[in-house]
Amino acid sequence: MTISIAHLGPKGTFSEFAAATYAEAFDTQPTVLQAYPTIAQAIYSTAKNQSDFCVVPIENSIGGGVTFTLDALWEVETLQIQQAFTLPVQHALISRADSLNDIQKVYSHPQALSQCRQWLENNLPGVDLVRASSTAEPLPHIQENVTAGAIASSWGAKIYDLPILAYPINDFADNYTRFWVLGQKPSTATAPQESKQYTSLAFSLGSNEPGALLKPLQLFSVLNINMSRIESRPTKRLLGDYIFFVDVEASAEEQPLKTALELLKTHTDTLKIFGSYSLTEIKQVP
Repeated sequence: MTISIAHLGPKGTFSEFAAATYAEAFDTQPTVLQAYPTIAQAIYSTAKNQSDFCVVPIENSIGGGVTFTLDALWEVETLQIQQAFTLPVQHALISRADSLNDIQKVYSHPQALSQCRQWLENNLPGVDLVRASSTAEPLPHIQENVTAGAIASSWGAKIYDLPILAYPINDFADNYTRFWVLGQKPSTATAPQESKQYTSLAFSLGSNEPGALLKPLQLFSVLNINMSRIESRPTKRLLGDYIFFVDVEASAEEQPLKTALELLKTHTDTLKIFGSYSLTEIKQVP
C-alpha cells in the first residue's frame, strides 16, 4: 500500500522537504507526496481521508507560531499529532540576475521575508518585497526575469535548477521550524525511554471574566506539569474571544496529565486534545 503525505506546495517548499524527510521513515512502503496550495487544504485532505498524513509547520524560532496551521487544526475534529520534528532553516536568495544591483523585486512567503529583514535592508535597500503563498511559489516565474529574486531554500533552487546569488541570508543562524505530522489515529510509535514526551491541546473559555484563564493554567502548575508553549488565536466570533493552544511536557498516559485533562473540562468551554508525541531534531539543511 502506498502512503500518501500531504504538504504545502508547490514543489521546492520547506514543507515539501519536511514531508520528504518524514517519508524516509517508511523504509519498506512506497510513499507519494501530495502538494496543496495552502496549509489548510493539506490538513483538510488528511481529515477527509484524501491523504494518509500531512506534514505542516507549527512554529518557527524567529517568526513564532504558524497561525494557518493552528486555525485549521482547531476546525477539524479527527486529526492527531503523530510526531514532531525540527528542521534548520537556511534561506537563499535565488535569482538569474548577474549581481544584487540588478534585482528590483524580491518574492517570498511573509515569514521568510521577515526572517531576512535585516539582510534585505543592508543588501537590497529600496527593493520591492512581494508576498507569495509559499517560498517556492515564485520560483518558476523568475526563470526568465533577471531583475527578480526569490527567498527560498537551496532545495527549491535545486528543484527548479536556479542559481543561488547569496546564501545563507537569514538574520539569525539558529533558525528552526518545528513541524507536526498529523494523521487520523493517535500515534502508535514507541518513543525511546530517554525521549521527552509532549502533549498538545487547545481550549476556549466559557466567559471572559477575571481569572477565567488563570484557573485552567494553574492546574498544570499545581500538578507540576511544565508548559513549553502557550499561544492565543481569535475565535472569529467576538472581539476579545480567544482559543488557547498549549504544549506541555508530559504524555497524556501519565497520571498527572490525565488528572489535569479531566479537571480542565470543568474550566473550559471546548477542550481538544491533539495527541502525545516525541520531538526529534533533524540536522539536515534543506
